[in-house]
Amino acid sequence: MASRSTGFGLWLALASAATFGSSGPFAKSLLVEGWSSGAIVLLRVTGATLVLAIPTILALRGRWSLVRDNLPAILAYGAVAVAGCQVAYFYAVQRLDVGVALLLEYLGVVLVVLWVWLRTRRAPSALTGLGVILAILGLVLVLDLSGQTRPDLVGVAWGLVAATGLATFFVLAAEESSLPPVALAGLGMGAGAVALGVLGAVGVVPLVFASTPVELMGRQAPWWVAVGELALIAAAAAYLLGVTAARVLGSTVASFVGLTEVLFAVLFAWVLLDELPGLMQLAGGVLIVGGVVAVRVGELRRGRASALVNLAVVPEVEGAPFVVSVRAGDL
Repeated sequence: MASRSTGFGLWLALASAATFGSSGPFAKSLLVEGWSSGAIVLLRVTGATLVLAIPTILALRGRWSLVRDNLPAILAYGAVAVAGCQVAYFYAVQRLDVGVALLLEYLGVVLVVLWVWLRTRRAPSALTGLGVILAILGLVLVLDLSGQTRPDLVGVAWGLVAATGLATFFVLAAEESSLPPVALAGLGMGAGAVALGVLGAVGVVPLVFASTPVELMGRQAPWWVAVGELALIAAAAAYLLGVTAARVLGSTVASFVGLTEVLFAVLFAWVLLDELPGLMQLAGGVLIVGGVVAVRVGELRRGRASALVNLAVVPEVEGAPFVVSVRAGDL
């Protein structure tokens, strides 16, 4: 049963990465027509909030006290994981190449490993460490960062803020909570939309819209087609799948599977924009997959070891079996 649940969680995480990765070509079609990144993100998050509103209400019907009990997590999810992460990335790409900014954001998966290490006081396994190294090397190759000059330090700082937002997404999504995943995604999106709206109203995030048609797959399409995909698929479905997957897999494994978003982004760019990946990017993809597999195997081994050492059954003492707890380091 646990194996089937884990397998289902992996498929959910891959689906989340794919839906997140689909945003690139559609967002690019809007940017070419003069839209600002802030405007795209605001409509994306607002649209996702509206899509998830009914499922959220149904999930919370008769249990609205859950919102009050989980309000800090909801606000943190919306302000940091949704609004903060995307706004920070927006500022990072103003000063850095998109590839460098994306690499910095995905350092958030390393922050997840460090967070789990600090919280549990248990160092990552050797395989998890290997997965970190392989995944980062793979990202460097996929994003083709060769020949990059010294980056702007302010841009790097914004990229690291985006990484913190990404790590927050996986950590909050993986927390055991009585709040249904769809409610966390829906309410968090709503909080993020409000935060982005306020930032746009005060001029912190520029909001520039356009009504001209966009080009998708070599054809003209209304602007709302691109916005609709970003809201329905790349936001509502992506965040909901991501939260559900993190609940099943835990933050570490879910965050590393999320790295495959870069691969899906390359694939969608190939299919929709005819931007073919090079051999270096394909090699990077292999390293990313290898990193995900290494982390997954490491977490499985740790889980099995914990199951064996947390509780040890001593056959019979004075006619009655009893259970004692032991630490992994004691064996």
